Amino acid sequence: MYKPKIIIADTDEKYITSLQLKFVEEYFDKVNLEIVTDEGYFEDLFSKPQNVDILVVSEGLYSTALQRHNIKHTFIMTEQYEKEQTSDIAIVRIFKYTSLKVIFNEIVGNSSRVLQTSDEQKDCKIILVYSASGGVGKTTLSLGMSHGLTKSYKRVLYINAGRLQYFQRVLKNQSAITSSEVYLKLATADDHIYPEIEHVIMREDFHYLPPFKASLMSLGLPYSIYETIAQSAKASKEYDYIIIDADPTFDEYKANLIGIADKVVIVTKQNRSSVHATNILVDNIDGVDSEKYTFVCNDFDREKENALISPDIRFTVNDYISHFEYYDQMRCEEFSKDSGVQRLSFLVV
Repeated sequence: MYKPKIIIADTDEKYITSLQLKFVEEYFDKVNLEIVTDEGYFEDLFSKPQNVDILVVSEGLYSTALQRHNIKHTFIMTEQYEKEQTSDIAIVRIFKYTSLKVIFNEIVGNSSRVLQTSDEQKDCKIILVYSASGGVGKTTLSLGMSHGLTKSYKRVLYINAGRLQYFQRVLKNQSAITSSEVYLKLATADDHIYPEIEHVIMREDFHYLPPFKASLMSLGLPYSIYETIAQSAKASKEYDYIIIDADPTFDEYKANLIGIADKVVIVTKQNRSSVHATNILVDNIDGVDSEKYTFVCNDFDREKENALISPDIRFTVNDYISHFEYYDQMRCEEFSKDSGVQRLSFLVV
């Protein structure tokens, strides 16, 4: 069986060890991994033609001469944060002092095709995006992640789990599900519902369940229909990620969604009311200190009071995402280009 060739090159041995261990943990004997810490050896190695699937190289060792070799993906570890990427899509710059998790996920996400070392398919992961209060930007982040993960070669299904849906505003196709036959099937849905409604799934880079033509109450559908669809879609093995964008009501249905989710992204704002609501939510959820949960402050403005630095908060914010200046004019693709949304995507995969 072919094993992708990966070279990680950096003269900082202490830094390179943690990234080496991460690849060993995740891929063990499925890749050919070579670590280079000596500059002279690196120059000698690339003085001869090389075929490399993934090259992770420090900025100090990188030169344009490397482009003469057959290198499918090059990741340059920079010591200065650079928001702009190179024009060559095969070369990605990564700020080397961000978290190991972000670095590893960015490498794997951008080179996922060459890392598919067998016919085995990784289990689909369900990501629940949730908040303790409305208006914090869950849908913006959910759609941005859906688009971004798709651009990283992931197969994504977005499900808006709202009792009354209006997410279609940012889509190119805003059509709702109109077929009475589909609603009849949803009313009697079981674990095999996804194949029965798969024909209505739409695509806008990522796949998504179109909005319902009316509220759940008007259609006579239980909120649990979203859990049923998600579980059935996961069993189909057609997706790498299912992103569920849930409304803020906390009840048994939401508890069930939290239970089936592999990752839960809890979104808050920096104002006191949002932080207070999130504190209360945390008190009602077990295990929020585990890796399953990621807390994000959206719409952050450093010029305003930040209640998240209060000693009374009972959770740890993993990232801050800045205010979208032209939110009302933006589409999904534009959300996904935001650096904060990109960081969030790497945190949850």
